[in-house]
Amino acid sequence: MKNITKILKYIPLGLLGSIALLIIWSFIEPRILNVENETAKIPNLPNSWSGKKIGQITDFQIGLWGDNRGTARRSVAKLIEAKPAVALISGDFIYHPGSNIKPEIETAVDIVRPLVEAGIPTYAVLGNHDYGMSSKSAPPKIEKAERLEMALESAGIEVLQNESVQLQLPGSKESLYLVGVDSLWADRDDVQQALSNLPESSPRITMMHNPDSFEEFPANSAPLAVAGHTHGGQVRVPGFPQWSWLRFTQKDKVYADGWAKGYGETGNQLYVNPGIGMSIVPIRLFCPPELTFFTLETE
Repeated sequence: MKNITKILKYIPLGLLGSIALLIIWSFIEPRILNVENETAKIPNLPNSWSGKKIGQITDFQIGLWGDNRGTARRSVAKLIEAKPAVALISGDFIYHPGSNIKPEIETAVDIVRPLVEAGIPTYAVLGNHDYGMSSKSAPPKIEKAERLEMALESAGIEVLQNESVQLQLPGSKESLYLVGVDSLWADRDDVQQALSNLPESSPRITMMHNPDSFEEFPANSAPLAVAGHTHGGQVRVPGFPQWSWLRFTQKDKVYADGWAKGYGETGNQLYVNPGIGMSIVPIRLFCPPELTFFTLETE
């Protein structure tokens, strides 16, 4: 009985110790960059694009106290090292535009400018935080988003707003198309407009910030779509990415991490990148930041 009593006495101390270790780790984990390699099949993909890599990063959230700009820089460095054919950045460059947004914009642009300087074609869309929206009910700050867009464009990063662009590899005339959709929360997303100028049956990649925009794509119009926004849930149960803090606090239909199986129309595939940054508090738990590479294959 004495041994049992001693064991029971130390159980609360053990629990407190475990909680303390988890809290400490949650501040360390955001500095550990996870690199995921995925394969994506695209109908009618030109031969010259088969085997090429596309890189995706998202959700820097520059301006949050204790933000993760160091990991953001390392993700860009790894992108440059891998030399993908195209780099995609799916929104939320900054956290919450205040009265003086200039430092956050300068930091975000400084982080991604090396991609352009390395000769990697780089494209982006804007997210809800880029419009100053920490909730769906907040009014979008259009002028702040436009300032960020202008700064990114000046650095050589093309920001897509419900439009498509034609991608070609050096020395090749075979085209792959990139479709970009604007912010859902800012009520500026228009999937039909984004798809309107695409040639029929053309091979394409689609990028949006919020995964919920994916539901608006008609069947077979988005064989590879990428999004961010969810931060992977940010704090979640190991091995169960859908059991997360975000899942139980957001009213969105959130797909936190990876391929969103069974979501969207027939022939469409969505990958949700957990991103680099964080919201509210600068922690991640069992949800490391991610850089994703997609190797393209002909279907």
